[in-house]
Amino acid sequence: MNAIVTRAGFFSSVQDLGRAGFREFGVSMGGALDSFALRVANLLVGNEDGAAGLEITFGGLQLRFQDERIVAWCGGEFDVHIGVAPLPAGHAALVRPGDELKFGQPQIGCRAWLAISGGVDVPIVLGSRSTDLRANFGGFDGRALRDGDVIPLGPRPGSPIPATTISSWTAPHDWVSPAKRNPILRVIRGVAWTRFNASTFQRLTSEPFAVSPDSDRMGVRLTGPELSRADNVDLISEAVVPGTVQVPPSGQPILLLGDCQTIGGYPKIAQVITVDLGMAAQVRAGDRVRFLEVSFGDAHQLFLQRERSLERFRIGLSLRDQ
Repeated sequence: MNAIVTRAGFFSSVQDLGRAGFREFGVSMGGALDSFALRVANLLVGNEDGAAGLEITFGGLQLRFQDERIVAWCGGEFDVHIGVAPLPAGHAALVRPGDELKFGQPQIGCRAWLAISGGVDVPIVLGSRSTDLRANFGGFDGRALRDGDVIPLGPRPGSPIPATTISSWTAPHDWVSPAKRNPILRVIRGVAWTRFNASTFQRLTSEPFAVSPDSDRMGVRLTGPELSRADNVDLISEAVVPGTVQVPPSGQPILLLGDCQTIGGYPKIAQVITVDLGMAAQVRAGDRVRFLEVSFGDAHQLFLQRERSLERFRIGLSLRDQ
């Protein structure tokens, strides 16, 4: 069955965990800008954590369902309703034929990730159902959703589950709502940090940077103290990934996100750690971002701790189904 887009809202697209294995051909990873949020939402509705869902930017999306499904969402602070009943982040709920799911405008953050039992069943392109908006392929015809679109949904996993049982499925708050108005993003030093003046890295990690309106799924442009280089030597373009902090000649850093290019020629002063990429995906124009240096070992341990917690959560949900 399908879900009908009765109102597309500001900007929504089909995303999964991204298009791995094609960066050498210039194809961006893409996928949900907060992959952890999508994974949690998917587990709440009984999907595999890599199932395709919807990424909703600045709200306004309204869907009408044609059959019974379980839904859950994670992300910024949005008012979300099924009919008139509120649906908090990190809670699973049952929708019935004819029900409408509505996303309001976000109070904090700018993005949410919606999972629907069965997943969004658009064609797989280069190993992923994600929408590559720059290259216009994948997802729903390679574009953002529009009013009247009919979103195909996959078969519902498992046997019917009572609505009272579903409503008890919740995820930890710090997993589902990572958005903050003025976040502190933890970073490790980038490979080119020695190309900057001695005080520059200290400036990066001690002073705030404002989020520019000229930001999108490719990256967040920041304005603040100039990050001066110690040399003017041209660099050979090299690999970049989501979370890379580049510094162009203007001295104003760019924090790359999921749709970033695969290589770049600007020096890489820092790298946002994996567990903070979800927070980075929520910043909006006017927010002020700070960076905090951590060690590579700390970054690795934080990632492993989160993955272990997610695995325990997965096991707990599987036991509830029995």
